[in-house]
Amino acid sequence: MIALSLAEIARAVSGELCLDGSTLTAGSVITGPVHTDSRGVEPGAIFVAKPGEVTDGHLFAPTAVERGADLLIVERHLDLPVAQVIVPDVVVALGALAAEVVTRVRARGRLKIVGVTGSNGKTTTKNLLRAVLERVGPTVAARGSFNNWVGAPMTMLDLSEETRFLVVEMGASGTGSIARLTRLARPDIGIVLNVGLAHAGEFGGIEATTDTKAEMVTDLVETDLAVLNADDPRVAGMAAKTRAEVVWFGQGDAAAVRASDVQATRSGTTFVLRLASGESRTVSFRVLGEHHVTNALAAAAAAERLGVGIDDIVAGLESVARAERWRMEVLGGRDGVTIINDAYNASPDSMTAALKTLAQIREPGMRTVAVLGEMAELGELSGEEHDRIGLLAVRLNISQLIVVGAAARRMHISTINEGSWDGESAFVDTPDAAFELLRDSLQPGDTVLVKSSNSAGLRFLGDRLGDLFS
Repeated sequence: MIALSLAEIARAVSGELCLDGSTLTAGSVITGPVHTDSRGVEPGAIFVAKPGEVTDGHLFAPTAVERGADLLIVERHLDLPVAQVIVPDVVVALGALAAEVVTRVRARGRLKIVGVTGSNGKTTTKNLLRAVLERVGPTVAARGSFNNWVGAPMTMLDLSEETRFLVVEMGASGTGSIARLTRLARPDIGIVLNVGLAHAGEFGGIEATTDTKAEMVTDLVETDLAVLNADDPRVAGMAAKTRAEVVWFGQGDAAAVRASDVQATRSGTTFVLRLASGESRTVSFRVLGEHHVTNALAAAAAAERLGVGIDDIVAGLESVARAERWRMEVLGGRDGVTIINDAYNASPDSMTAALKTLAQIREPGMRTVAVLGEMAELGELSGEEHDRIGLLAVRLNISQLIVVGAAARRMHISTINEGSWDGESAFVDTPDAAFELLRDSLQPGDTVLVKSSNSAGLRFLGDRLGDLFS
């Protein structure tokens, strides 16, 4: 974090500074990192005692002090010999501190901020954009999938005075979520990738999801840039909701930044990238799945606006080997068995894209196996969407389907009711049962997709299979 005095931190978060038992003064400057997990604290750090789902961060404050924390941000005074800033809500305070840091770095005139949202692909696009921008200047981007009211501010707090680019992944848990994040760090460039059924149950339907994703661009000003997906009608409609200049990306002729000659294989995807300037290059893209080309186009569109040349854009895209941990991650290899672990999250759109990729990269004469679990947070759409995915597996002629968990069982039922399918579907209750079945049934040359929402836990099944065939 940039250097701030204790008094400046307290003022930024509207908190009460208490120095009882501390050797520091109000003017003492803190430069250490900010942590919400006491296990990561090092000398000089700030520990934010965030409430958790099952515990309370205040219980771990003594550990943070033992590890050398110089400051605690807490909701009640603790009997510890360390400086403390007491606030009504530590999550709100964390956001306020992040906003202060962004404001101070931005005032120096070099920082450009890119916000990324969408129902699918946020983390991949963020990683691609970071890989491109790092080639031309110091870049800060979200850690993992840190995209909520805690994760996004934690990313912002990594800024230094030298940072040129900040890429913030902005997820949403409901209406107003993205607007709240953009108020902490207003983007110069706002990217909207797509609007799908991910979390539709939480949002109250697809229209509410669309309105929420549009919050990324509604507060942009005339000098900003909205990077919008021309291939998604709901995203395209957001052009009417922003004052910013719009740059379109996609695979159709309407897009200024587009891909052509797309060829997907099990080792990645090649395509011809055309920028808004008219320059074009062939990209050998190692991230598995044709659907990730759209994310590459979004990253390229933003980078071009930030002054990055096509050679650096292509080099950055080609340097990324995987989308992210547990996202189209290629494992295995022994006996020609390939495991694609894509079980960090799942929506109808991402499940469809993953199954299509599985079918596309099938080697002649070899089998494809789909191990699928629940798509969570779909609300009343859950039943019909699980049915649809089961039928898609039939239409794509997937060699074998294994459905895991009661919440996903309708996929299995819909496939066995499809009498024309020559494939085979099996249902098991647990990931352990799926592992035992696969261990005994996989054949040399098989390509296996493991896909589910995070809550189903299949990502660990994918890891076990990868280890088994490594």
